Order: sequence, then structure tokens, then C-alpha cells
Amino acid sequence: MTNPAELYRTHRELLDRAVQAAAERDFWSAFPESPSKSVYGEQAAPAGERAFTALLGKPFPIEVPGASGSVTTERSPWGLELGVSYPRADPLALIAAARAAVPGWRAAGPEGRAGVAAEILRRINAATFTMAHAVQHTTGQAFVMAFQAGGTHAQDRGLEAVAVALAAARRTPAVSAWAKPQRGADPLSLTKTATMVGRGVAVVIGCTTFPTWNSYPGLFASLVTGNPVIVKPHPGAVLPLALTVKICREVLAEAGQNPDVVTLAAEEPGDGIAAALATHPDVRIVDFTGSSEFGDWLEANARQAVVYTEKAGLNTVILDSTADYRGLLRNLAFSLSLYSGQMCTTPQNLLIPRDGITTDAGRRTPDEFGADLAAALDKLLGDPARAAGTLGAIVNDGVLSRLGEASATHPALHPSAAVDDQQFPGATIRTPLVARLDAADEKVYTREWFGPVSFLVTTGSTEHSLQIFTETVRTHGALTALVHTTSPQVIEAAREAALDAGVHLSENLTGGVFVNQTAAFSDLHGTGANPAATAALTDEAFVTGRFFTLQSRRHGDPA
Repeated sequence: MTNPAELYRTHRELLDRAVQAAAERDFWSAFPESPSKSVYGEQAAPAGERAFTALLGKPFPIEVPGASGSVTTERSPWGLELGVSYPRADPLALIAAARAAVPGWRAAGPEGRAGVAAEILRRINAATFTMAHAVQHTTGQAFVMAFQAGGTHAQDRGLEAVAVALAAARRTPAVSAWAKPQRGADPLSLTKTATMVGRGVAVVIGCTTFPTWNSYPGLFASLVTGNPVIVKPHPGAVLPLALTVKICREVLAEAGQNPDVVTLAAEEPGDGIAAALATHPDVRIVDFTGSSEFGDWLEANARQAVVYTEKAGLNTVILDSTADYRGLLRNLAFSLSLYSGQMCTTPQNLLIPRDGITTDAGRRTPDEFGADLAAALDKLLGDPARAAGTLGAIVNDGVLSRLGEASATHPALHPSAAVDDQQFPGATIRTPLVARLDAADEKVYTREWFGPVSFLVTTGSTEHSLQIFTETVRTHGALTALVHTTSPQVIEAAREAALDAGVHLSENLTGGVFVNQTAAFSDLHGTGANPAATAALTDEAFVTGRFFTLQSRRHGDPA
């Protein structure tokens, strides 16, 4: 058995480097993203697949306080039979167990808690191949994307949250000496001790598309700031978070801590555990990723807690002009295709002036641009094997329903088509639909169409496009925006519009960086400036609301 202080000393170099990276915001990654034998070893991939396969068709090995019965809720979008069952959670028992774990976890101190968190992330990284299969077969991501987004990139995001929390804790000295001079007498002297105190029980409500990538920031930020965490997975994507919680509990127990600092809340669809947990008086922090409807409900009803939501919105591309038309088309086609648009950052509304855009290949009308974008999509997705690796599989029937509705009701510039995958013949794979709209069709494009659905919207001018962008995002929210222009004046106008709308902006992406991807330790994902989110994940505000600093003071100098 070790202890949190020893784990901090073991991982201090890693933690200090992560704190530096979070402050500098340059490229840095602690966990290699390539599933290569040269990086992870000859046996890592087959061992990870065997470990994943060994979990199928049986109860998942984890203890859950107060569990009653079991649930089996997952279906692989790739057609693989999963059949993993989990203990069915009792919300009240989980909250009581979490509260009982607080004193020991608080006593570990921020550095000790950061050491435990770093050890957890190291062990999660060692299980990345197992995690990648779990993410692939619950979310529908292709394997490489699951390895990266669900594995190493999620781990980087977790470590970034640890680093930001640790840096916040270090700003106030744990012990300080205070002396006030007195005329004709000895100084008044006090020793002051500052203790980071967690806000209370935290609940992380996972989503079905990115269960680890979206959950790790809240999980690790809450842990390092002294809060026990109840992890409530989406019923369709339990396994990745169950693996995570299992590792958390193992490390906590080995460090002499109560493993109930982290617990799992699995449920049947309709049990309503998320709402019951989020509104309990003892729950003081809620992290949620998912639908705008439930996110809005949490913000309105979990009044006793600080609530961090990441919802979706109307991600927008403003098309004005470009000096690299082929690069624009190639980059945008990939952005629309990646994981079949099942990302909260995928563009939905592509705004183009009615008289077209200026490019290095000549002027392109909206019809010509639509045809060129369709051709770029067909070129990218023409080979079925390559298409499956880019598109992944459709995660649930709701996405298919929206795709079917859009296909039936709006004129398509690029119709959606089915893709067959030889490795997984039972997979449901669809190419993106790009439909044509006019600016007057605001009832359509101001609705969120999560999935492989986007709209090329004809506007009166670039100025009109910027106006639509600002108004729709300010009202409905967005997590990303992109502008393509060769005009310095339009760039400045787009930057101002993005600030007014409250959304992060990308400019003229034509290479290997895409609007729907963000880098840990550098990009701020999410924002509190529009309805799509209530905090930029892993920035300082995302962390500081999770704790208080309480002080004790006494006469005399520090011992």
C-alpha cells in the first residue's frame, strides 16, 4: 500500500510539466495518440482486445454501494453483441457513501489528491487499447478515433483538469506567517493555515458519443479540489466509464483512501437517476454533456449545485472568399464527415452569399459551391473501408430519425447514402446529407440537427451572414464557428461577431486542423458566453467553482 503523498512525489515531474503546459497553452501531450506497436509495445493491442472480449456477456466486476439487481443496456452500433451487466444504482446509497468518504479525501490535500489522480490516469493509459474497444462498441466511433478521442486525448483532458486544479490550489499558501508591527511593543504575530475544501458531492453525467472525453474534465477537476464523484453514464455507453471508475477505486484503495470517493451509477433507461442525483440537497456539483433539453432542465432545477453543462448548438461556417479553394473543400468535407457529424462541434449551418464567393479557382455561386462540396465528400468517402474509418457508425435511432426527416423534407446537394463495412456487416453507417436552404428558412436551420445533417444557407451578403451567425448563436448557442475569407475587414468583423455571440472562432482552416477538433492544454472547449455551455472546460473558472478555501489562525510563528 502507498499513500497520496508518495504518489504525488512519484508523479511530481509529470504534474509540474502539465501545470506548465496549461499555463503556456502550446502543444504538449502526456499520452501518445498513435496505437503503434513501437509506442505501446508488441503485445499491447492483442492484450487490450482480449481484455475487452473477456468483459462481454457477463457481470462487470465492480462494487457499488447499495446496489440492487443489475442492468444490461448497451448495444454496439457496429453490431457486436455486448451483454455486459452492471450493478443497478441506488442514488441515496451512493450519496451517503460519497459523503462518508469526504474527510479522508480532504485530509489527503491537493497535492496528494493530484498524485492519486495522476496514478489513475497512468493506469487508464496502460489500458488504452481495452478502453478504445469499449468506446468503439458503445459510441460507434471507428477504432482509431476511439483510441485517440476516447483514450489518449481524453486522458490529456483529464490531466489538464488536474493541472489547472493543482495550480489554483497552489495560489494560496497552505501555511503563512503574519506579523503586524506595534509601536513600543512586540509585533502581533499569527500563523495562518489555509485548507482547500470541496464544495460537496459531485455528479458527472456522461453522454453516449464521447463518454470519457467529455466526462474526464469534471471528474478530475472535482477529485483534485476535494470532492467525491458519482459517475452516471449514459445507458448506451456505460463500459468506458465503468472501466474508468474501476481503476479509480483500485488506486484509491491502494492509496489508503475510501474507494467510495468515486462510484458508478448505472441505470435502466427511464430510471431517472440523473435527475434524482442532480437535485439532491447533498449534491453540490453537476457536470453534464448531452441534449439541450435536459441541460436546460438541470440549470433550472439543480439550484443547490453549481452546474456545468455542455450542450449542442448551431455551429456555423461563414463563407466569404478563399485563397485555397481545394483546401477549403477538403477540410470542410472531412469536418462534416468525421464520426458522421455526431460531435457537438460539427458545423451545421454553412452561410454563403447569394452572389457567391471569390476563390483562387474563380467565383463560385452557391449552386457551384454545393456541387464542389458534394464532389469533395464523394472523393473522401468513395472507398467503403476508408469511409467507415472516417464516418464510424450511427450511435442511436434518434440520429437516424433526424437524418431521415431532413432527407425527406429538404432539397439535397449531397444525399446521404448507406456504407457497407466488411469487418462489421451489422454496422449502421451513413454519409453526410448537405441540404440547400435560404436565409428565410430560419425555422429549419435554427433547430439543432445533431448527426450527419448540414445546410448550405443562401444569404444576402457576407454582412447578412455575420448578422445571422451572431443572432442564431446568441439565441441558440454554439461550440464552434469558422470563417473563410481573404479580407482583413471580414476577419475583423467575424472576430467581433464571435465575441458578441460568445463562441470560439477558427479562421481559414484548409490543412490538417479541423473546426470540430480541440487540443488539450491549448484550446478552450466550450464557453459560458452562449446557451450551449456554462463554462469553458478545464479553464480556471471551470475549476474554482468546485472548492472553497477556509482559514484557521493562531498566535505564534509556524512550528
